[in-house]
Amino acid sequence: MEAVRQLRRRRTLVIYGILAALPFILIAAFAIGGDPDERGSSRVSLIDTATASGPSFALACVFVSAGFLLVVPVALFAGDTVASEASWSSLRYLLASPVPRSRLLFSKLLVALVFSAAAMVLLPVVGLVAGTVAYGWDGLHLPTGGSLDGGTALTRLAIVVAYVFVSQLVTAGLAFWLSTVTDAPLGAVGGAVGLTIVGNVLDAVTALGDWRQFLPAHWQFAWADAIQPQLEWGAMARGAAVSVTYAVVLFALAFRHFRTKDVVS
Repeated sequence: MEAVRQLRRRRTLVIYGILAALPFILIAAFAIGGDPDERGSSRVSLIDTATASGPSFALACVFVSAGFLLVVPVALFAGDTVASEASWSSLRYLLASPVPRSRLLFSKLLVALVFSAAAMVLLPVVGLVAGTVAYGWDGLHLPTGGSLDGGTALTRLAIVVAYVFVSQLVTAGLAFWLSTVTDAPLGAVGGAVGLTIVGNVLDAVTALGDWRQFLPAHWQFAWADAIQPQLEWGAMARGAAVSVTYAVVLFALAFRHFRTKDVVS
C-alpha cells in the first residue's frame, strides 16, 4: 500500500521524468555545442569521452548528476515518508491500526530506499539506451586512455551505480530521521539536502586534513576507481563503510524517536 501510494504521487512521476529526460538534454547539448573532445583541452574527463559510445555516455550521465541531482530524489523519498502523513493529519489515524510503530516505519523506509534505488538505476539505463542509439556501442572509453569491452563496461557501470546508491544512504538517513522529528516535509527534505551541501563544503576545506576522511562527501567520487583498467576496491570500501555507519546511526535515531513520539498530527 505504501509503494502504491508513493508511485501515484505526482512528485514521484516528476522526479523520474526529470531523470529520464536528462540524457536526452545532454545529447541535445552535445549536438548543439559539438563533441566535447573538440575543445582542444589537454585534460581529459568523463565528459570528453561521453560521445564515444553508449556506456561512456551512461557513465557521463552519472558523473554530472551524482554530486547533487541524485541527492534530491533520495532526500525527497526518505524525507517525505512520515512528515507528509503528519502534515496531512493522517498519521494518528494510521497509528490507530493494530500495527506496531516499528513495522510501519520499516515499511516506509523500505519503500523509500527502493524508490531511491530505482531513481539511481533509471538514469544510467536511459543514458545507456539513448547513448547507444546516438553514439553506437563501442565499450567503455576511459579518460586515462584505453577502453573496456562491452561486458566489462556493464559490470563496471553496475558497480558505479551501486556505490553511488550506498554513498547516498547518509542523505537518506538524514532525511528519514528529520521526517520523524518534524511535521513539515519540506523541512525534512531541505534539511537533508542542506546538510549534504555543508558536508561537501567542509570536504573542500583542506585545512581539516585527515579529518575529512570521516566525511561521507570525501568519498562520494571514490567510484572513479571502478573505471580504471584495473579495478580498485580500497577507496570504495572505506567510503561505503563511512556511509553505512552514518546511515545505521541515523536510522536507529529515527526508530528510537518515532517509537516514543507523542503523535498529535
